[in-house]
Amino acid sequence: MADALPRPSVAARVLWLAVYFVVLLWSGIEPKDRFTWVLEVFPAWVGLAVLAATWRRFPLTPLAYWLILLHSVVLMVGGHYTYAEVPLFERLSEWFGWQRNNYDKLGHFAQGFVPAILAREVLLRLRVVRRGGWLAFVVLCFALALSAAYELLEWAVAALTGTAAEAFLGTQGYAWDTQSDMLMALVGAAAALGLLSGRHDRQLQAMGADKA
Repeated sequence: MADALPRPSVAARVLWLAVYFVVLLWSGIEPKDRFTWVLEVFPAWVGLAVLAATWRRFPLTPLAYWLILLHSVVLMVGGHYTYAEVPLFERLSEWFGWQRNNYDKLGHFAQGFVPAILAREVLLRLRVVRRGGWLAFVVLCFALALSAAYELLEWAVAALTGTAAEAFLGTQGYAWDTQSDMLMALVGAAAALGLLSGRHDRQLQAMGADKA
């Protein structure tokens, strides 16, 4: 039963929430563009709401919770500066001779990396797919579908708001931006499976949630 599964300690929860709200507060103070900030940070708000709603009946592994926080921070930083103007990546562009600010590629990498572990956890715990090749295949398909759905959302926002969504799109004049965004999400998902599956399995076993 999900209710019997151990949850993170009080200290871990306080730290998680402190980081989330401190970064959110910083992000919301004089962002580059308020409309873009709302669009970029909105998924982090949704994530927090979903975690709060599922906290008791479907607690996640510590790994999943910390990855969600990391992804939220990535979204908040991008929302504050806009993805095309994050200062660190401006500096990296100078160092490496990039023609654009590539913070958006980090964002799309995270868009595959984090949801891959979340999808893996749900699929295993609900016994939708067993371990093996099919699990990896379904997780990768989910990550790619999620990325494509987000690209469609960006397109819809741009069509409805016109130039107001230019910073949200963040194409920076790159003709293959949409395709490269989805590729980065796919690479992120594959990296998560390759790097974190073992650790994720150990945490599932420790929770008594590993029945697959």
